[in-house]
Amino acid sequence: MTHPYFEKARHPRVLAHRGLVTAAGEDSGVWENSAAAFAAAHAAGAEYIETDCQVTADGDVVLFHDSTLQRLAGDPRAVSEVRTRELALIFADHGGLLTVADALASFPTARFNIDVKTADAPHLLGPILVDHTERVLVTSFSDANRRATVAAVLRAGAALRPATSGGSRTIAAVRGLSALRLSPARVLRDIDALQIPERHGALRILTPALLRSAHAHGTEVHVWTVNDSDDMRRLVAFGVDGIVSDRADLALATLAG
Repeated sequence: MTHPYFEKARHPRVLAHRGLVTAAGEDSGVWENSAAAFAAAHAAGAEYIETDCQVTADGDVVLFHDSTLQRLAGDPRAVSEVRTRELALIFADHGGLLTVADALASFPTARFNIDVKTADAPHLLGPILVDHTERVLVTSFSDANRRATVAAVLRAGAALRPATSGGSRTIAAVRGLSALRLSPARVLRDIDALQIPERHGALRILTPALLRSAHAHGTEVHVWTVNDSDDMRRLVAFGVDGIVSDRADLALATLAG
């Protein structure tokens, strides 16, 4: 049965990778995963926003990709060492900091794809996501983090589990089983999507066999991170269900109709 996360939404899916930083936003110093980047994605018509979460020193689950501030702010500290108020000040000139709760409240019609980056987040996410499971997909490279988050949401009283995308081990298992023409039914139980790169180094992750196996078990396949129009068209023609892109505006225009 299709999870409500995917109902009444465009297909193929366009997932705005960490929001959308337009040329104007880049000139203004807007950062990925900021309130301004999310607002730009929403304004462009993106129904899905892909994002990431880390936990601050105060125990707040904030939308931030890296484990440290080095890449964005030139600060070597871990996000877990920084108080939320200080992080908000750092973000103030770069589009504004969002917690997961802020994002859900500020963008009530958006569907969020949340990558759980740390084992500290799952138990905190349970009560935050409990009333929003119809519009949240939980993912992580770590299947343990993904499972722990879903369990925390259900413990918090959710009647519906959030949608989920398999982690690295799930993807590797489906890739291997499909190549051997074996059923991945057990691996794909309660997995609504596989979100994968087309390739990992020399290894092709997206194969016809993987796509057939996923679709045979009602699982969508989304490919990241695709920023070229020709690649978007080629992948959709191949049969993928979604494109994760830094250029959600371009993807929406390319795949319109």
